[in-house]
Amino acid sequence: MAYAARSRRTTAVLAALSLGLLALTACDSEAEKDTAAPSATANPSATGTDQGSDTPPTAGPGDDNSAGEGSSGSGGSTPPSAAPGADDGQDGGVGMCETTDLSYDVTVASRPVNHALLTAQNKGSDPCLLPANELVITIPGLDGAAEHMGPDGADWILKAGENAYAGIMFSRADTAGGKSADQVEVALSASESPTTVPINDGPVTVNDGQVTSFFGTAEDALTY
Repeated sequence: MAYAARSRRTTAVLAALSLGLLALTACDSEAEKDTAAPSATANPSATGTDQGSDTPPTAGPGDDNSAGEGSSGSGGSTPPSAAPGADDGQDGGVGMCETTDLSYDVTVASRPVNHALLTAQNKGSDPCLLPANELVITIPGLDGAAEHMGPDGADWILKAGENAYAGIMFSRADTAGGKSADQVEVALSASESPTTVPINDGPVTVNDGQVTSFFGTAEDALTY
């Protein structure tokens, strides 16, 4: 009977020990869960940090300035505005010569016959661009302007006090008759009002008026 009682006590002790071990195991499991919880909680924040690194940083004042410089082009400089005296249909900022800018002299030439020399001088203090091929010569009392003869000249800058020359032919040697004239009208272009110039050593007989372009010498002007 004593043996049976000891066996029951032993069984009871073992059962108690088993329950204790189960309780300890459960506590350890809960402790492990509690210990693991912070790392599990930390993971979302770590993930958030990774996601945040993919998002472009907010630009500060210094970044705004850099963007502003870049938006104005390479180097951030503004192209300079056009300087005064740009071409605008002129030559290097020099204005076109107008009829009133020049003084004129028309003198009958000894050779060739039936010709006169037109001398135009820049009477101003500034240079101007002379339109070489637009010269208009008309004879009062005759219809139309003198026709062009000879080659085209080149426009050039006529300095203050400088001369330009053109040859005027009043009549052909093989054409008889005509009208007597002692003056001509001169304009540098058809769009301008002409100025009247007397013919030195005139009058002359006019039946077929022609005129050259402007040249730099009297000899060239009277070649045609």
